[in-house]
Formats: sequence, structure tokens, C-alpha cells
Amino acid sequence: MILETLVVGPLQVNCYLLGCAETRQAVVIDPGGNPSEILAALRRNDLTLQRLIATHGHFDHVLAGRPLQQATAAALYLHGADRLMLAAMQRTALAWLGYDPGEPPKMNGDLRPGEEIKVGDIALEVRLTPGHSPGSVTLVDHAGRRAFTGDALFAGSIGRSDLPGGSSRTLLENIRTQILTLPDDYVILPGHGPASTVGEERSSNPFLAKGAPGF
Repeated sequence: MILETLVVGPLQVNCYLLGCAETRQAVVIDPGGNPSEILAALRRNDLTLQRLIATHGHFDHVLAGRPLQQATAAALYLHGADRLMLAAMQRTALAWLGYDPGEPPKMNGDLRPGEEIKVGDIALEVRLTPGHSPGSVTLVDHAGRRAFTGDALFAGSIGRSDLPGGSSRTLLENIRTQILTLPDDYVILPGHGPASTVGEERSSNPFLAKGAPGF
């Protein structure tokens, strides 16, 4: 499998490009900006974009969604609990960043916990991990032994829970039951910042330490 990480958009989102080396089909996780760079990466790897997946509906993770849909006709998938958040992308970006990113992308389907998204040899298990947002998901690539955690879990930290729809208790519970239940060698690929592993976060993340609130 082809995997490329692009740091995109005004809030430096990790956008992940996954490609099947046999079918040349691709998935983009969290298209947070810089659509021209994402399209260039697709061309560079001789890939055709089939699906856009947002780990959650915050504007910084979907800013490139509409331009990519217009350029490739790829379908966008998001958990239904963040549908209204996606619809508010334009208004939220104006409030936070002071510029109008245009209309939000079209949401083509809901992500459902337990389903497996398959594109070529790419297979991603959807795990619901709300707390940062009501519809946050983690996408687990068991073949590659890695998890795309969005803004739920970072290297040495966890996602914000003070935004609308957030809950620290819910977030910690879902990290514990949906992410830390993975084997220690699974790589954590978060929505921002460097990669880590499940074992590293289990042993050293201060928010997940024994005795910390929720643990």
C-alpha cells in the first residue's frame, strides 16, 4: 500500500493519502486544505481518488473537500453526528480564520461503527471515538498495523473537548475502549503533529496515565 502524509491548511492538518499499488485507486483522509498539493500527490503516485474520508467535521479537516470533489468526483464520507458541523464549515472558517473558503463539500454517505471501508487493497475499520466532536472516528488499518485517530489522540496529548459537542469524559472513555485496545505496535497517525504508537501513548501520555481523570 502507498501511504503519503501531507501537512495542509492553515491549521496544519495531517492529510493522509492511501493508494492501492495494484488498482491505482486512492483514499484521502482529512482533506484539510491545499487541494493542488493533494492533486499533485495523486498524479505523482499515478493514483485515482475514489473516496474522501473525514475523521470528523471540524472545518480544518475538510477545507479541500469541495475542490477535490470538483476535480475528481470522489465521494466524501463522514459520521452522521457531524453532518451539521460540516454544513457550518463556511461560517466557522470565517469566524476562526477571517476568510471565506466557499461552500462545504457534499457529504455522500455516513461512516458507521464497525464497517470496513474497502478501496483496492485498502481496508479501514471504522471505530467511533467521539469526545472531540460527536462524530469523531478512528480508522484502523489492520494490515498496515496503524490507526488514523483524527483529533482524538495525539502523540503525548489528546484532542480538545471544550468545543461544541465535546466531552472529556466521553473522549477518554473512547480512547480507552477503541484505541488503547489495539496492540502496542500499532502506529498512531493523528490529525496534527507527529506519529506515535499505541504502546508509547499507553505508557507515557500524561492524559492516559493511571490515576489521571478518566483512568
